[in-house]
Amino acid sequence: MNFQLIRSAQKGCRARRRRAEGLMKEAPVDQKTAAAAPPLRFMLVLVAVGWISFLYYQFSVLAGYGRAPLVAGGRSDSADPCRGRYIYVHDLPPRFNDDILRDCRKTKDHWPDMCGFVSNAGLGHPLADPIDKVFTGQNGWYGTHQFALDTIFHNRMKQYACLTNQSSVADAVFVPFYAGFDFVRYHWGYDNATKDAASVDLTQWLMRRPEWRRAGGRDHFLVAGRTGWDFRRSTNIDPNWGTDLLVMPGGREMSVLVLESSLVHEREYSVPYPTYFHPRSDAEVRRWQDRVRGLERRWLMAFVGAPRPDNPKNIRERIIKQCTAAPGACAQLGCAFGSSQCHSPYKIMRLFQMATFCLQPPGDSYTRRSVFDSMVAGCIPVFFHRVSAYLQYKWYLPEDHAKYSVFITEEDVRTGNVSIEGVLRQILPETVERMREEVIRLIPTMLYADPRSRLETVRDAFDIAVDGIIGKVAGELGE
Repeated sequence: MNFQLIRSAQKGCRARRRRAEGLMKEAPVDQKTAAAAPPLRFMLVLVAVGWISFLYYQFSVLAGYGRAPLVAGGRSDSADPCRGRYIYVHDLPPRFNDDILRDCRKTKDHWPDMCGFVSNAGLGHPLADPIDKVFTGQNGWYGTHQFALDTIFHNRMKQYACLTNQSSVADAVFVPFYAGFDFVRYHWGYDNATKDAASVDLTQWLMRRPEWRRAGGRDHFLVAGRTGWDFRRSTNIDPNWGTDLLVMPGGREMSVLVLESSLVHEREYSVPYPTYFHPRSDAEVRRWQDRVRGLERRWLMAFVGAPRPDNPKNIRERIIKQCTAAPGACAQLGCAFGSSQCHSPYKIMRLFQMATFCLQPPGDSYTRRSVFDSMVAGCIPVFFHRVSAYLQYKWYLPEDHAKYSVFITEEDVRTGNVSIEGVLRQILPETVERMREEVIRLIPTMLYADPRSRLETVRDAFDIAVDGIIGKVAGELGE
């Protein structure tokens, strides 16, 4: 092929000389130079490789964890919108997240099959409202499991605007380990070594990484979508409950976002339970706020929950009795064992929409998902224990608790010294209106937007959690 190209070049030169009739004498072709020219096929390969590299870079920046940090020659630090907000995401082996989701049917012998709940980026199946078509997937409503935050948060993180693929410039490092789902896999019928196996594997993997050595893991954080006690087995009353992720070396150095904090351990930060509503735009959030603001509240108060007869200190049974004794003022959904009412998002949300106050006593733990479902419905929460909200969720709830909630002590209810209906009726209508408006204002902070979309100006629970963690890490490192 080289020989043919050289002959062709020489033939072209002779033709041009003949046309110029000797007026311009061309320099002879240097045979060595021509022989050194790269063949056409090689040039085409180089061009193809260049385009592939360019497209790969663009895809990695726009679609994955690859948003590159600003460098010299770009915008100055003062103009960088991501300054102080960069997050590096560990590319974990799939055994720490995706493989755990593929094992979702492992729970079917003990707890409900989780496979349906991890569909649609962790939101679960879209709802299909059989009555007035309000609670539908088209409107952002899903049958979301209360413990699905691990995957919801991870998928939201993939859309975060300030990701970087250079850990050296990151302000925090995210570890996408599905700790909550791992808890479910081996909780029943397995020994503690099996329960801890993935956590031990993860922490050893992390501590070998160069990203860990920068701050000894203190700039790392993860999401464990359950209560903090579920990951501190060795300090629990029940020595067989949960894993020891947050106690073992490598786990205790990281910050963790949990649905409920144990309150006695630093680096645990409470975030809202997932609700059924996952808006895809600012407009969907505003429409929902307008809707709940204009609803007629038929009931003074409402309660959704089951009694706890095995726990004499729990006040649920007394609340149910007071509610039953006030049929014109209180509505409730019975959640006795075997009842499906409390597993129907439609029934729960419709009841909360029709009530002015929603009663929120402790359940299996101090807080419950119902708190956030009721607030999304514009219902003013009534708490009976300070740990339920006031000592947690400090990134989300006003410090002045009376602005958005009512507090009645457990002891007053337990001893029968107080009428819940009587306390609520004493609140002035204009005060009730101000409290409801504050609850409606807080609705966006109670939501996790659809991970497959992006809100523009509305800040949801994910945004607040990320800002909170980055602030804590900066304080931890003394920046």
